[in-house]
Amino acid sequence: MAKKISPDLVGETFSPMPASWTKKDVQLYALGVGCQPETELEFVYEMKGPKVLPTYGVIAGMMSMGGMMGKVEMNLANLLHGEQAITLHRPIPPQAKVECIGKITEVWDKGKAAVLGVEGLVQDKDGPICTTHATIFLKGAGGFGGERGPASEGINVAPNRDPDHIVTYNTRPEQGALYRLSGDPNPIHIDPNFAKMSGYPKPFLHGLCTYGFVGRAILHTLCGSDPARFGSFEARFADQVYPGDDIVTKLWVIEPGVAIVQAETQKGNVVLSKSKCTFKPA
Repeated sequence: MAKKISPDLVGETFSPMPASWTKKDVQLYALGVGCQPETELEFVYEMKGPKVLPTYGVIAGMMSMGGMMGKVEMNLANLLHGEQAITLHRPIPPQAKVECIGKITEVWDKGKAAVLGVEGLVQDKDGPICTTHATIFLKGAGGFGGERGPASEGINVAPNRDPDHIVTYNTRPEQGALYRLSGDPNPIHIDPNFAKMSGYPKPFLHGLCTYGFVGRAILHTLCGSDPARFGSFEARFADQVYPGDDIVTKLWVIEPGVAIVQAETQKGNVVLSKSKCTFKPA
């Protein structure tokens, strides 16, 4: 029986969810988040590995949220993906059989909405590969008497100076149609009629597609394109990216191995905010 949303859910752990991927899956994901054969061949060509983008771990990690379905009372039509983070314990193998163990880490009462934090530990026979963390915003599910949670002001604020690095990637008209083949078939990202019924002028990119584009910018700019140097990446989804938009990643290195991250489109609207990454300096 599904449990009502309340602070009592914190610590609730779900049964391990099995998953697997092949070289073809990681290559498809790389193309879905914009990898170019001319400059990123080792991520899209099996004869060169392939190397695996660190943000690919969110694909298996999102299964931790699937573990909640049927166990926690929620209306999926009112669910929004608020934040996403990943911590790498080792480079992601190009093919693997894994399990994802999900756990609810926080429950906040925002009045008209509830916020749930969900952690996913992805591991194979050799141990942990990555840990993901996502927050989901459930409209209409608040008012149960819980705490509001910590304020977001002052978290991962960019310094008052120009970024140390700016990386611009263009998205293609078919970007959302390609990315959805990695496991998120929500029609809002491909069907114009469905998008309009949901209040949007046209289909827009998955938040995790944008996250992957920005992860590429971090990898190539701060990690020398070496996944073993990528530590973690946490971000808050702030606005939509539409196919054809540019994704402009701004990076401020605030100490060795730590950078503040912000992503915008060519129009200047911020699409990932209050974001931070860690990495191994050269």
